[in-house]
Amino acid sequence: MKQIIEFIPIILFFAVYQMDGQTVGVADVSYTIDGIFTATGVLIAATLLQLPLVWLISGELEKRLLWTSAMVIVFGGATLLLRNELFIQWKPSIINWGMAIAFAGSQFIGNRNLLERIMGSQLSLPSAVWSRVCWVWVAHFTVVGALNLVVAYRFEEATWVAYKLYSSIGFTLFIMVVTVLMISPSLKKNSKQGTVETEFHP
Repeated sequence: MKQIIEFIPIILFFAVYQMDGQTVGVADVSYTIDGIFTATGVLIAATLLQLPLVWLISGELEKRLLWTSAMVIVFGGATLLLRNELFIQWKPSIINWGMAIAFAGSQFIGNRNLLERIMGSQLSLPSAVWSRVCWVWVAHFTVVGALNLVVAYRFEEATWVAYKLYSSIGFTLFIMVVTVLMISPSLKKNSKQGTVETEFHP
């Protein structure tokens, strides 16, 4: 449920952008959708509303979510104040590259990398496996950040908006599938070892 809620601001951003030029009104008040600028305003508002909703459901707010929300507010605010869409277009790249740096740095700081600290309470894996998966995540964040700018600078704005929605969902599913494939051999091995121990120690 929490993961689904995190996609709501992006979905609203895409939906509002598709209404560019349309006039909406309540009572005697009307407003004409101003493309990416109105969509960015909705994105900021939805992000702010998302935080208490996630807290009510899960009872906590992850640092990752707080950081990404702050980036939305900063870069989205700059887009609205300066009337320049490049700020919001750079935001996904900054977030992904920031995550890449954080995950890479965690490989050399402390006894556990960032991925193990996040998922280690739920999974028991050898340190070498955690390290390999973490480097895959670093590569993933790096490539996704670069692709975002390729689309932003080489294609029309509407294409980037659509890419922002579909890539956010697609790349998230992709890295999760890759992670499962990488860790499943170790999980099966642990399961077999647990079965053997149970047979010898009833």
